[in-house]
Amino acid sequence: MAGWKQLEVHTEDQTPHKWSVSLSEETFRGFFANGSPTVHKIFGDGSLFSPLLFGKFFDPSDAFPLWDFESDVLLSSLRSSGKTSIDWFQTDDAYVLKADLPGAGNSTVQVYVENGKIMEISGQWKPQRDQSKAKDWRSGHWWEPGFVRRLELPEDVDWRETEAYVSNDMFLENIVHVKSFAVREKRQVQEMIIPEAAILANTARMLCRWRIRRAFTGTNMFSNKQWIKRPLFSDENQD
Repeated sequence: MAGWKQLEVHTEDQTPHKWSVSLSEETFRGFFANGSPTVHKIFGDGSLFSPLLFGKFFDPSDAFPLWDFESDVLLSSLRSSGKTSIDWFQTDDAYVLKADLPGAGNSTVQVYVENGKIMEISGQWKPQRDQSKAKDWRSGHWWEPGFVRRLELPEDVDWRETEAYVSNDMFLENIVHVKSFAVREKRQVQEMIIPEAAILANTARMLCRWRIRRAFTGTNMFSNKQWIKRPLFSDENQD
């Protein structure tokens, strides 16, 4: 990618209590109202790190199932007013996220993949003066010195093939490749060997997504066939 700088995607992070302090809507509104111009750029309308990005408040330190939604739906009002250029979509072999980085240059942005299931994009807009003595900023009121957006990765990705790029210090592109056919086929066999555990795990994920979908779209997950994108077993595997 000409003109782009590739970022390292970290996979090892043993920080205790990371993101354990939740950001409430009341706390955010008070913080934002009294914030500096930099705070307004990073957490303002249309920013990837804004808790109000999707139209309703959602703590960015909680994992959001981004690719279960269409960007045209969640960002319709922001796009109509020209307040955001964020986009996400799926191709035949990858899931892609594109976003501006207002107020946060590439020197501070880091990309992590947590347990192969969560991708997080984070950094500090106000570095700690003495990082050798202070605890990790992510373990406390993380929004005071930093920013984050955590995203739930789809089940069919190969998280080891995650790529992240920045352009002109102000634009980020993340690419997470889909697993090859051989890897997907192996996983399907493993799920059939332990169907009970797989069904329980899948049910928990579906319930979590149902709550988020109800909150952001006001619709039932079973009212739209497009919502159920990743069935546990296909019809051809059923006896």
